[in-house]
Amino acid sequence: MNRRRLLGLLAASPALGASLTHGAHAQLADWPAHNITIVVPFPPGGQADLAARPIADALQRVLHRAVLVENRGGAGGKIGNAYVARAEPDGYTLLCTLSSLAVLPEADRLFGRPVAYEVGDLIPVARILADPTVLAVAAASPWRTLDDFIADARRAPGTIPYGSSGSYGTLHIAMEMFAAEADIKLLHVPYSGAGPALNALIGGNIQALASAPGVLKPQADAGAIRILANWGAERAPSFPEVKTFRELGYPNVEFYIWAGLFAPRATSEDVVDRLRVEMKVAMADPAIIRIFEGAGSPPAWQDAPEFAAFVEADSARLIEAVRKIGKVD
Repeated sequence: MNRRRLLGLLAASPALGASLTHGAHAQLADWPAHNITIVVPFPPGGQADLAARPIADALQRVLHRAVLVENRGGAGGKIGNAYVARAEPDGYTLLCTLSSLAVLPEADRLFGRPVAYEVGDLIPVARILADPTVLAVAAASPWRTLDDFIADARRAPGTIPYGSSGSYGTLHIAMEMFAAEADIKLLHVPYSGAGPALNALIGGNIQALASAPGVLKPQADAGAIRILANWGAERAPSFPEVKTFRELGYPNVEFYIWAGLFAPRATSEDVVDRLRVEMKVAMADPAIIRIFEGAGSPPAWQDAPEFAAFVEADSARLIEAVRKIGKVD
């Protein structure tokens, strides 16, 4: 069957897509010939890691090859993103990354540094998750509401430490967007990823953190942290009682942490199409859906064309936010 015809049928019928997957295998018998690696450009415990591991398991089952997750953290995700952008485009090195993908090259330009990679060096394969960021503080903190937090920040500018996944990473931009709108100054403490930053919050080394609901929900449910606000346009299903920044009087504070799968730019169309087919099947798998929903991050699958358009639009918005924020510590 013609590959274009196959993809058209898959788009028209998810059930048919599942039944024709074996046919797709037959047309690409030479790939995969060995193990595949999904690079997560952060340490374990963050949103990209949460997205990558169930997907790796699902792809392993259908591709009949080991699909390994490799954490290459550092520089807010820039190190891992650049590693895959420069990888051999043979389909064996993939990237599961976050919305900071477009922010980091812009930050390099802002500071006059060599640009480590460009977004165009990577091909969007599929979106996996797309969650609004939420603001967490330690349960032992004095802040019960966002107004409490802002009032203290105004009384003592630059003294409330908050964590991030690295300078100009996803969590950093979300907090600086909020701080600029609320006219407050906070103390930025960068970590190598959301997991270490969350540990620092629980351990009392920082006092606030912006992150994805799925990353924060277990600790919130355990009573270790308190959620004060939500960067989304609507309330998060996992924290329905938490108001959005819009509801709290900050209409321009909106930020989402999406996670998606990418391949190096020159990866063959056949391999990318095969990955698209298998990702569609994986994201419809009830077991995968249960894993993500149980973690507080419902699936938000988009196929490559829609995801590419989404990345372009979201990147433009975030780049504009970086330019507005300017140089920050």
